Amino acid sequence: MIEVTNVCKSYDKDGFWRTEKQQVLHGINISVPAGASVGLVGESGSGKSTLGRLMLGLEQTDSGRILMQGQPVKQWRKKHAGGMSVVFQDYTTSVNPAYTIADIIREPLIACGRSKEADVTVAKLMDRVSLSPKLAKHLPHEVSGGQLQRACIARAIATSPAFVLFDEAISSLDVSVQARILKLLQELKGDMTYFFIAHDLQAVTYLCDNIYFLHKGRIVEQSASSDLAQVSSEYAKRLIGSAILFQSRWAG
Repeated sequence: MIEVTNVCKSYDKDGFWRTEKQQVLHGINISVPAGASVGLVGESGSGKSTLGRLMLGLEQTDSGRILMQGQPVKQWRKKHAGGMSVVFQDYTTSVNPAYTIADIIREPLIACGRSKEADVTVAKLMDRVSLSPKLAKHLPHEVSGGQLQRACIARAIATSPAFVLFDEAISSLDVSVQARILKLLQELKGDMTYFFIAHDLQAVTYLCDNIYFLHKGRIVEQSASSDLAQVSSEYAKRLIGSAILFQSRWAG
């Protein structure tokens, strides 16, 4: 589905006498097969969100390439309107505060020229993510964080995308709400391909088949979620050692 090959990324860093470059990503290689759920784990500042923006085509790489079904991401997106979507960490700033819940979910449908079917689709999506129809006319500040994030998820899948990127999509929610959101995402997987960025290894293990460990801008380990006991890098071992990985707290 999407292939990241030897990707590097840096940003300008102002020095006292001259502008310098700060390297954020170093030679990243990641493969996300169609229909798979792949996770990326790393601490804050490791470059996770930067990689996410590159994969979405929101920023350009310094070197290397990112291909979606064999095509550059921006080129693929132009040919497949609504085929790629994202759920961000901060659900409060990722929605228009003047939009109702129904408006939020309807937004990508209108953008893709599907306004005629929007009302019916919105109702179905609200049911799919367990949002009461009574919330359709509520504004973001009138619903809970979990409800608003479910609306964001409904928005992300409204156009039946082939690829969905979750950038720390549950980290700002209470643990009990996180568990419900993860179960929802597990149920919604279907034909979609997931790329799940998080710092919480338990959440990634629950949802993903394969996991990449990112440390200081480098992939230091790749492992199937069922083989985490076999990792070799010290960083991956440390993250695993700090987590409780029997069926995980998400399983209840």
